[in-house]
Amino acid sequence: MKKKLLLINPVARYIKRKSIFFKNYIDAPFQPLNLAIIAALTPDDWEIEIFDEIFEPFSYREADLVGITSYTGSAPRAYQLAEVYRSKGIPVVMGGIHASMLPEEAQKFVDSVVVGEAEGVWEQVINDFESGRMQKVYRAEMLSMTGAPLPRHDLLGERYKIASVQTTRGCPKDCEFCSVSTFNGRQYRKRPVEEVLDELEAIEQKIIFFVDDSFIENGKESEERAISLFKGMIERKLDKRWGCQVSISVADNEELLRYAYESGCRLMLMGVESEKESALDSLGKKLNLRQRSRYDEIFKRIHDHKIGILGTFIFGMDTDTPEDLLERAKFIKKSRIDAVQPTILTPLPGTKLYERFLESDRLLFTNYPEDWARYDWSDIVYTPARMSREEMKKMMVKCWKRLGNWGTVISKFIRTLYYTRCLETGIAFFIVNYIYRMQYYYERFKD
Repeated sequence: MKKKLLLINPVARYIKRKSIFFKNYIDAPFQPLNLAIIAALTPDDWEIEIFDEIFEPFSYREADLVGITSYTGSAPRAYQLAEVYRSKGIPVVMGGIHASMLPEEAQKFVDSVVVGEAEGVWEQVINDFESGRMQKVYRAEMLSMTGAPLPRHDLLGERYKIASVQTTRGCPKDCEFCSVSTFNGRQYRKRPVEEVLDELEAIEQKIIFFVDDSFIENGKESEERAISLFKGMIERKLDKRWGCQVSISVADNEELLRYAYESGCRLMLMGVESEKESALDSLGKKLNLRQRSRYDEIFKRIHDHKIGILGTFIFGMDTDTPEDLLERAKFIKKSRIDAVQPTILTPLPGTKLYERFLESDRLLFTNYPEDWARYDWSDIVYTPARMSREEMKKMMVKCWKRLGNWGTVISKFIRTLYYTRCLETGIAFFIVNYIYRMQYYYERFKD
C-alpha cells in the first residue's frame, strides 16, 4: 500500500469574495509551484495530494507525512495546521521563505524544517522518514537548475486558470526590503531554454505567469537567452498568453520586446516602487534611480509593442510624508502604467529592513508568531518616520480609494487601448484592475 504525502498551501485569511465576474481569477490566480516541485521530487511509490486553502477552509485529510509551505503572513495559519497532524502523531515538514528565514521559530511547531530550496534535500527527507530518523533541520544547497524535474502541474488541477513557471532563480540586486537574494542567492541561475519549452508544452492552461523574480536580467547574455525562449515558443506554436516580472531596463531592447509580444506576452510587472528620487535611494533601487527621468520613455516603448505594464509601488518609506503618499497615487493615475499593485512597506524577516527596524525599536507588532499575520504588505506594522501610524492609515485609505474606484478602472482600460492599440491587452488589464479592486481595496486594514 502506498504511503501518502499531503502538501498544504495555507492562507492567512480565507475570504469568500462575492463576485460574479472573473471569479476563478480572483480566487486562485496562481499555482503553488513550490508544492508541485516537491511532488516531482517525491518517489513514485508515494500517493501525493496538494491542498490549497485558497479554495476552501481546510478539512482533515489522511496522510503519513505532511509538508507545509508558508510565506510570513500565513505562518501562524501554517503552525495551526501543523498542530492538527502532530497531535495525531503524523510528522510535519515545513519549508518556504518564512521557515527558511526563521528556522528556530518553525522548529517549535513542526517536526522538521527545510531551509532553502528543497531540491538538494528532499530525497534525504523522504529516506529519513522511511527509516524513522527524521532530522530537525535540513539545509539545502543552491543547485544548478539544469535537469531540474518538471513540476507536477497535473496534481494542481484545472481550478487554477493561470499556470506558474520558473525559468531562473536568484537576484544580483540586494534591495533593503527584499529577501529573494537571501533565499535564492545573488547568483543568477538559469534553466536551459529547451527544458522550459518542454514544460510549457506540457501545461494545459492557456495563461502563463513566469514567477522568476527577475525574468530578464540586465546584460546581453540574459536578453539573448530570453529571445531564444520566445522564438522557441513561436516555433513550437504554443499559443500561450503570458506575463512576467522584469526590470525597467527591458525597454532598451526593441528586438526582445517584439519577440516577447509575438510569443504571447501581454503583461510585464515592473518594480517601479516610487516616482521620487529620495524614496528610491532609501530602498536601494539603484537601477530605478538611474532611469527615473526616463520612466515615460520606458513605458512608451513597451506600449509600442502592445504590452501592458503592471507597476508595483511601495507606500511608507522613511522619506514619505502624508502629502507624498497622495502624490504617489496621483502619479500612478496620470502615468502610462496600466495597472498598479500598491503595497505598504513591510519589514519581512531575512531583510535588511527588518533588522534596521528591529534595532531601532520601530516594529509595532512583535507578538510572534501571531502577529506575523499582519506582515502581508497591507498593514502598517512599524512606526512611520514622518507621520503617525493613524495619519498614514487615513492617507492610505484615500490613496486606495483613488486607485481602486470604478472611474480609475475604466479610464485605465481606455488609456491602455489607446497606448497599446491592442484590444487583447486592454481586456487583460481591465481584468487585472478589476481583480486588484476586489483584492486590494476591501478589508484592507486590520484593527
